Amino acid sequence: MSGIVEYKCPACGGAMEFDSTLQKMNCPYCDTTMTVEEFEAMQKKDEDNTDNVEQSENAQWSSGGNNQWQDGETDNMAVYVCESCGGEIIADKTTGATTCPFCDNKIVMKGNFAGDLKPDCVIPFKLDKKAAKEAYIKHLKGKKYLPKVFKDENHIDEIKGVYVPFWLFDASVQADITYEAENIKIWDDGDTEYTEHEIYNAVRGGTETFSHVPADASKKMDDVLMESIEPFNYQDAVPFQSAYLAGYVADRYDVDKEERMQRAEERMKQAISNNLRKTVTGYASVKQLGGNFQFPEASYQYALYPVWILNTTWHNEKFVFAMNGQTGKLTGNLPLDKKAFRLTLLMRGGIFSVVFLAILWLLF
Repeated sequence: MSGIVEYKCPACGGAMEFDSTLQKMNCPYCDTTMTVEEFEAMQKKDEDNTDNVEQSENAQWSSGGNNQWQDGETDNMAVYVCESCGGEIIADKTTGATTCPFCDNKIVMKGNFAGDLKPDCVIPFKLDKKAAKEAYIKHLKGKKYLPKVFKDENHIDEIKGVYVPFWLFDASVQADITYEAENIKIWDDGDTEYTEHEIYNAVRGGTETFSHVPADASKKMDDVLMESIEPFNYQDAVPFQSAYLAGYVADRYDVDKEERMQRAEERMKQAISNNLRKTVTGYASVKQLGGNFQFPEASYQYALYPVWILNTTWHNEKFVFAMNGQTGKLTGNLPLDKKAFRLTLLMRGGIFSVVFLAILWLLF
């Protein structure tokens, strides 16, 4: 069993949390506050003074049923013991922080942040659960094709703050790209129409530096959803300390950096290609023929970024929303009122037909 870290208040013994508004550790029971650095120092002192606790001998009980795990069933599971109440917590092996379901104590699984798995930095939550709920309600407003009954009947099943693992990539990218540019000239000579195509090869090259390009490192998180709530402001990142996780869920990475590196490289290539494409002007059309990309300087970091995850169910279908816990940017999938959408298309088609007939009547 892995060790756990508890966040007990030094004044009353209650569970402390990281307060995103105060940017400090706060006890909701006695309102004791302290900085993360002060709390970490106190925790270290308490750990140094902790004596070994004698284990009591367990009674021998036999199973009354077939409760043996089958091969592979426990591969992604881990069991932890809450030192506050003694309750056992079952979680998958990628879980880094959670709450004891028995005593509500905020804990971190130390084993999952040990050694080379320790994050280099963390961006603390800046916005709380209330802000996430308000952003969700605002997100629903003004959606023309959102079923009204969804807003009336919909309720949020769950809101949880998650520190999502990210690989961050820094790189200097050198690119040499060839574009095919075309101009078209059309003219008439009597009854004959001529079309002339002028084709050019436009070669562009340049170097661009990218910093902290994020790629989420959790299989549980949808890549598109995570990219849609970017950007995160890396200037708010601080060296990792486990106290920042108090009151939130945290996962360790389960997608290695090599796999995510490919995604980051593709994003960088696309970005520098788009920027070089903007320099090819004065043509009717431009398309990229090919390119050569080099990464002479590249490095990576392992970070935890704050994300609020909102889950809601409507007509037995789950809808997931994500909000950037630093900036408040929220996105997610919504149902479509197909009846209203088809009606709009019919109305637009009818208006177009009326206008078209009116033009014909005026002309003829």
